[in-house]
Amino acid sequence: MTTRMLSGIALAVTGALLLCSGLATTLIFGGGGAGACGLTTSVTPTALSADQGPALGGIGPIGDWNAEQVGNAAAITTVGMRLGVPPRGWVIAVATAMQESSLINTAGGDRDSVGLFQQRPSQGWGTPEQLHDPRYAATTFYQSLRAVDGWQAMPLTVAAQAVQRSAYPDAYARWEPDATRIVAALTGLSAGLASCGVAVSAQGWTLPVQGDVGSGFRTSGRPGHDGVDLIVGKGTPIHAASAGTVSVARCNAVDVRTGRDWGCDRDGDPAMTRGCGWYVDITHPGGVITRYCHLLTRPSVVEGQRVAAGDVIGVAGSSGHSSGPHLHFEVHLGDRTSGTAVDPVAFMASVGAPLNP
Repeated sequence: MTTRMLSGIALAVTGALLLCSGLATTLIFGGGGAGACGLTTSVTPTALSADQGPALGGIGPIGDWNAEQVGNAAAITTVGMRLGVPPRGWVIAVATAMQESSLINTAGGDRDSVGLFQQRPSQGWGTPEQLHDPRYAATTFYQSLRAVDGWQAMPLTVAAQAVQRSAYPDAYARWEPDATRIVAALTGLSAGLASCGVAVSAQGWTLPVQGDVGSGFRTSGRPGHDGVDLIVGKGTPIHAASAGTVSVARCNAVDVRTGRDWGCDRDGDPAMTRGCGWYVDITHPGGVITRYCHLLTRPSVVEGQRVAAGDVIGVAGSSGHSSGPHLHFEVHLGDRTSGTAVDPVAFMASVGAPLNP
C-alpha cells in the first residue's frame, strides 16, 4: 500500500469523525480510554450512507492478508467510518469477517450464507444480491452491533457473537490482533481500537487484563515463578501496561522430550513444554520491562513498535508452558533476566494500577 493511500484514508477517517462527533482530538490522542468509548452519533445507518468513502484503489497486502482481503477490510472500515461507528466497532467487524469468510466476498457458503459476514437471507439479513454487496453487508452488521447494549465494553468475541450467533462463539477472538493491525494501517489510528474500560493511572499505567491473580510471584511452591498469573479466558485482549517500545515479540515453546520446537499455534502443556509460548516484552522509560506470556496467537505488535498504555498487544491463550488460559505477567527493573524481576503486585500498586487480588 502506498503512503499516499494510507494518508488519504487516515485524513478521510479523521474528517468524518470530526463531523460526526466533534471529538476527533480526544479519539486520536486520548490513548484509547473512556473518551473513545462514549462516542455516539445521530447518523441513521443505511446502505446509502456508505456510498461515499475514501477511494480504495492501490491497496496492497498487510501481513498474511492479500490485496483483495485488505481491500474488503478497507470497505468494512469505510462503512463504519461513514456511519459514525467508533473505531472499536471497525475492529470487531473486520475480525468477524476474517472468521466468517477470510475477508473474501463469497457468493455462497454454509446453507444460504452469503458474502463477507456469511449472513443468511433466510434469517432476514437481506437478499443474496444485497448481502453480496460489501457496503450493504457491513451496514447491516453495524446496525445489529449498535443494537447490542454495552457492546463497546465487551470482549470482541462476545460482541461479535451477539450479532452473528455462530456455532463457534470463541473463534472470533483469534482474529483481534490481525484486525487491529489492518484497521490501524488503513486509518493511521491507534487510539480507540481497544475495548472500553481501560483506565490509565496518573503515573501512566493500566492493568494488562482484568483478571484475578492466580499463581503468585516466587511462592514457596514455585520459587522460580518470576511473575504472576492473571486468570482470564482464552481470547481476552491483553493491553500494554504502559507506554514504551516493543523489544521482543516472538514464539518460545520447546518440547522437553526432544528439545525441538513445540510450536505456539496450539496449547502448551505444563509437563511437556517449556517457554513463554507467544510472548511480548515492552521496554518502558526508566529501565522498566514488562513481559506478557502464553498469548493465543502471534502478537499484534512487532519489535521496535511504539505502544501507548492500553494498546492491545495480543490476546490471552495457553501457549508454551501452561496448563490453561491465562496471562503470565512479569515486571523487570534493568534487564530481562530473572535477577531483575520484581513482584508485579507490589509494582503495579506503586504506579496506581493495582492488580486484582
